[in-house]
Parts: sequence; C-alpha cells; structure tokens
Amino acid sequence: MLLIVGYIIILVASIGTYSVHGSLAALWVPMEYLAIIGLTLGGFLGGNGMRSVKATFGGLSKVFKGSGYNKAVYIEVLAMLYEILGKVRKEGLMSIENDIENPDSSPIFSKYPKFQHDHHAMEFLTDYLRMMVGGNLNAFELENLMDIEIETHHQEAHVPAHVMAKVADATPAFGIVVAVMGVVNVMGSVGEPPAVLGKMIGGALVGTFLGILISYGFLGPLSGQLEQVSEEEGKVYQCMKVVLLASMSGYAPQVAVEFGRKVLFSADRPGFTELEEELKSRKGK
Repeated sequence: MLLIVGYIIILVASIGTYSVHGSLAALWVPMEYLAIIGLTLGGFLGGNGMRSVKATFGGLSKVFKGSGYNKAVYIEVLAMLYEILGKVRKEGLMSIENDIENPDSSPIFSKYPKFQHDHHAMEFLTDYLRMMVGGNLNAFELENLMDIEIETHHQEAHVPAHVMAKVADATPAFGIVVAVMGVVNVMGSVGEPPAVLGKMIGGALVGTFLGILISYGFLGPLSGQLEQVSEEEGKVYQCMKVVLLASMSGYAPQVAVEFGRKVLFSADRPGFTELEEELKSRKGK
C-alpha cells in the first residue's frame, strides 16, 4: 500500500532526521498530542452531518482495500454487457425482464459475482435496462437522465475526500491554538530558570509541529487517496452508459462494448484483442 509507504517516508524524513541532532524526548508532550487529536476530531464531527461522517469512514476502508475495479473486473463488466445485449438482440428486450427484476437469481448476473455484489452499479444498470424495456424514453432523454444520475453519484462519492481536505486545512490552525495555549502557560511561569522556560516553550511549539505534520503529512495524502478511489469507482457508470446508449443507437453488441472499452482509464482498459478473445471464450460457456 503506497499510502503506508508514504507515511513511513514522511515520519523518517521528519522525526528521523530530527533525531540526528535533537532529542526525541522533547517531542513527547502527551497533552499536546491529546489536544491536537481532540481538536481535529471535534472539528471533523462538528463540521459534518452524520451522513458525511459515515461516508468518510466508509471511504477510509476503501482506501486500504482499493476500489476493486481493475482490468480483470472491467473485462467481466464488458463481457456481462455483451451477453445481456446479445440476448436482447436475439430474443428481444422482453427476454431480459426476469433478469432485471430478479438480478440476484439471474443466470446472467450470477456469472459475474463481483459486479452483482456492487449494489449501486447493479441498480444503475437494471434501472436503465428497465427503462429500455419499457420503451418510453429515446436515447437522448436517457443520456440526459444518466448524466444527471452520474453527476449525483460523483458528488456523493467525493464527499469523503472533501471532508478530509477540510479537516486537513483546519489542522494547522488547531496546532497554533495548542501552541498558543502552551505559550500562555509559559507566560505564567516567567520566573522559572531559562532551562525550564526553554523546555516549556519547546513543548508549546510541538503543537504547531503536530498540526502541520498531521495536516500535510497524513490527512492531505489521505484526502488525495479518497478522491482517486471515488474517480476509479465512478468510471464503471460511464462505461455502462456509453454501452447502453450505443446499443439503443442500433450498434451490435460487440461494437457497443467497444464504446465502453474506450472510456476506461488506460491502466484498466483491456486491449481490443484481449477483450475479443474473452468474449469468444465466454460464448462456449
């Protein structure tokens, strides 16, 4: 996990290099740590609703597990769309009605468990297939509706990244608050010997150090990872959108899935031959 590797490098570059010419014991001021963590957590909870808080914790788990969408998964998604559209082309739209209404027991969807277990993606696909079966919307109207829904999903998916970015922006200020409280404590002890005052001032500055380090060294990169995960997860909706619209425009299933292949990120996009071979191999199954 590159995030963990990055964290280790940041700690080595900051605390590790400091330890060469300074005492690590000077950085250990428990109350400063407790204050900065409490202020950051309080700002996070106070600045967001329960829905955003839950979404953020859910997004954090995805950062460490990954979005789950890679080349192998996208090959399966395209193969699934090809199979559905092939059935429609041979037997008509009404032939997939049972698959749409009962996706959990669908013979087609059951072949693709990874996609089948993605509730939001499955709902997106079955909803628009249902509209196509109903025949009440043309391709232009359906595309407009898809764009609106994808934009809504995009906004929701980016909530964790936006929340974490705001928390990261606030953390240096919380570090200053902790430092100021430490300075106030120092001002009340001006009669102490210089060595004692120096230790107290150093302890107060640890708050500023922690605020900056946590913000730019930990929360900032975490926000970036959350944004990347949301972008990766959103690409499957664009893929399904262009495939379904291509099918509605009269293109054959194999051409329609080629439209979907083209919208994928280059790192996750299967080659034309690679996808074609996969589709051919699945015909015999």
